[in-house]
Amino acid sequence: MAFELPDLPYAHDALAGQGMSKETLEYHHDIHHKAYVDNGNKLIAGTEWEGKTLEEIVKGTYDSGAVAQSGIFNNASQHWNHMQFWEMMGPNNASMPGELESRLKDGFGSVDEFKKQFAAAGAGQFGSGWAWLVVDTDGSLKVTKTENGVNPLCFDQTALLGCDVWEHSYYIDFRNKRPAYLDNFLDNLVNWENVAERLASA
Repeated sequence: MAFELPDLPYAHDALAGQGMSKETLEYHHDIHHKAYVDNGNKLIAGTEWEGKTLEEIVKGTYDSGAVAQSGIFNNASQHWNHMQFWEMMGPNNASMPGELESRLKDGFGSVDEFKKQFAAAGAGQFGSGWAWLVVDTDGSLKVTKTENGVNPLCFDQTALLGCDVWEHSYYIDFRNKRPAYLDNFLDNLVNWENVAERLASA
């Protein structure tokens, strides 16, 4: 099946008061995400991956031993990553549901400690990549980081929360201050109800 660029689940200016500007979302969604969709469709056309689900393509083309991933993987994985990313944020600054808060306290000692580890993972990712909160294969919660477009699907993990630390995600609003972008993401942008729903279905 061909990749399709989903609409944002909110207006381009809906997150402006929380630190992600209309300009950032116009560039990030309308240009960068669209490029992954368009390039991915061109690359899979006529290949064994045409007609496969996005998750099948990501898992099937990931090469754990490769220095650089294939073009099909890069575009498919980034398409998947961004579809999750838009849903993981929201304009309502939803409070954290109790079950999620309890699991974070069990897994990390406190919500603040989780945020500290997540922000450190994102800030410590050299170059482009992502920070993640995942349910690992043993059922435990874990903070991870991945390079470029690599994501939790590659490791059979369930993504609960992901933050894009490619420069195009934050440079307009935060210039080179990635740690400030990460802190703002955790404090103002995360849709915690979405994270809790992912945990409940994991």
